Amino acid sequence: MDSASSDSGEPSFWNRHSFVIRRLHSLSGFIPVGGYMVIHLLVNASVINSPASFQSNVANIHKFGSLLPVLEWGLIFIPILFHAIVGVFIVVGGLPNTHNYPYSANQRYALQRYTGVIAFFFIMLHIFHMHGWFHNWRWVHYVVEPWGGGQFKPYNATSTAGLALQPIVWLVIYLVGMLSCVFHLAKGLWTMGITWGVWTSPAAQRRALGACTVFGVLLAAVGLGALFGMRSAVNSPEKLEQLQANERRMLEHDIEAGVLSEKDVEHKRARPIPAKGAAVESPVAEEQASARSEAEATR
Repeated sequence: MDSASSDSGEPSFWNRHSFVIRRLHSLSGFIPVGGYMVIHLLVNASVINSPASFQSNVANIHKFGSLLPVLEWGLIFIPILFHAIVGVFIVVGGLPNTHNYPYSANQRYALQRYTGVIAFFFIMLHIFHMHGWFHNWRWVHYVVEPWGGGQFKPYNATSTAGLALQPIVWLVIYLVGMLSCVFHLAKGLWTMGITWGVWTSPAAQRRALGACTVFGVLLAAVGLGALFGMRSAVNSPEKLEQLQANERRMLEHDIEAGVLSEKDVEHKRARPIPAKGAAVESPVAEEQASARSEAEATR
């Protein structure tokens, strides 16, 4: 009996719908997951133009307000989870034989799967490191803050991202993770073209492989520019101080112009460094007080 079949001898759900699932998996890797990754790296690379340009791009994204989590889950997180879960089934069901047949195509086949696994764990780590996954105050206080997550603040985009990327350990993690994501996407585009019958002849596949390779190299350059651009923006106390002052002015301007309100930015900006000896109220205490105030207002 087929190991993937049920005890009754009926084909498993995977075997019955494998054709459709594999094509949805292939499509989700291109749209929306791959498309989002390209946009994400391009937005981050805008820091090369100037930190103000990157800050403006991030602020525009967060103008979606309460709609932003819906867009993130519907267009990013759920498709990534679907792509990753189906990818695990494909990896488990495929046995690359690079040891017996060490040809370049076989090596790329194996790398496609290895980088997929690396990319998934990196994305999960990246989201935790920069955003903390969830924004419930208990989760933030007891999990995110003790483990060094939630480093990114949208209205202090360059300074918080740059500081989070300063440790060499994080630099290495982001280098490996970002390059794995880029390779997985570029190789996946080539494989998708074969799966969907876009390029079927050997000559067409060779041309497509060249185009996907160029795409991968260019996207890797964009990602490297974003990564090192963030780090270099805060690599001296003078740069950091000037950058934070500029971010503060941009935020104050938007609040005064009515584009943003204090409530909009309450939990999305870095906390100012207090003067020496000044009392500091924890973000958790503030959030608890805010929750109590809202509860009292509804009574």
